[in-house]
Amino acid sequence: MSRSPRTDKRLRAVVLDHAADLGGGELALARLCAALDPDEVRVKVIVFADGPLVGRLRDQGTDVEVVALGEGVRGRSREALGVWASLRSAWSAVPFVLRLARRLRALRPDLVHTQSLKADVLGSVAAGLARAPVVWHVHDRIADDYLPPRVARVFRWLARRVPRAVVANSEATAATLGRPDAVVAYPGFAPEQVRPDGARAHVDPSPAVVGLVGRISPTKGQLELVAAARAVLSTHPGTRFRLVGAPLFGGEDYAAEVESEIARRGLGDAVEVTGHVDDVAGVLDGLTVLVHASPVPEPFGQVVVEGMVRGVPVIATDAGGVPEILRGGGAGPLGVLVPPSDSEALADALVGVLDDPAGRRRRAEAAFAGAIERFSVERTAEAVTATWRRAAARRR
Repeated sequence: MSRSPRTDKRLRAVVLDHAADLGGGELALARLCAALDPDEVRVKVIVFADGPLVGRLRDQGTDVEVVALGEGVRGRSREALGVWASLRSAWSAVPFVLRLARRLRALRPDLVHTQSLKADVLGSVAAGLARAPVVWHVHDRIADDYLPPRVARVFRWLARRVPRAVVANSEATAATLGRPDAVVAYPGFAPEQVRPDGARAHVDPSPAVVGLVGRISPTKGQLELVAAARAVLSTHPGTRFRLVGAPLFGGEDYAAEVESEIARRGLGDAVEVTGHVDDVAGVLDGLTVLVHASPVPEPFGQVVVEGMVRGVPVIATDAGGVPEILRGGGAGPLGVLVPPSDSEALADALVGVLDDPAGRRRRAEAAFAGAIERFSVERTAEAVTATWRRAAARRR
């Protein structure tokens, strides 16, 4: 029995993500879906578990459904991956892949867009069974310092052969893929994230407040900032430090370690751990300086852009995709870069920024203008949509 022809001529894309918590990649996905032109693209998101992302997408009007993947596969961290463990997980995921393939055949998309490493693998198999081309959107550096080396090699091999096209969230991520035609689409900010009255309206709190915003995780650098705090307090004794975020993806042990280190160093009166905060813009507006202290090279660093569009001066680690954000061109550097895992350099940078109100304000205003020009979610949506059209056109 032949299928009836489609009357809706919009590009049909199904986006797959294994995670339903609101991590950086999931927040970027929500902003992307909201920015897509509904007259050009009809998008449906399939998430492999129920969770906050599903509610966020529904609230903004994005079509979303859950096709559940077992926790034993979905919950395995990238650090726990190995070739044999991955093969065992893949075998146990076969029933899920078949269910997903049936759903994709029913939806008849022009393409399938995968949003995470697990979705890349499982979604590519399901899309192949459904005879739909795949576009990978890679938010992780496929490198030995981010993944087990054998797993990184397998992913690079797959990236060159499986997806019709690849989108990367930074040049740093693209460079790890071995795929010269990868399209870089930076995760863009939404209009409501921008300080409406511009960078000059930012007022420094008194006493100074240094903030690190992000989930509590070894990859985010809370311990590095705690280690730097004592040296900063020796020259700026009134300074307050704010760690904003909560552990996700099994980070509770690290969160306990951070709390223990604060107590061990006698910093309980100076360092506050806030837990999850919904109003990130409000938090940023209350900072003197935003710190990005990731000890490992981050693929991008969305929080850096979030700080820039609120007019907050930024100190960040000089690794991964972050230096791309703080390129200043003719305007000079848009923030201060420090080596990863160097708490002494971080402390020196903080003292330098706190000592120079005029300099930090000058950089923050240049950073605000640079971010507005380069990192809007509309630019992200344009790049992704163009990639989708090319991938779908090759199918016909």
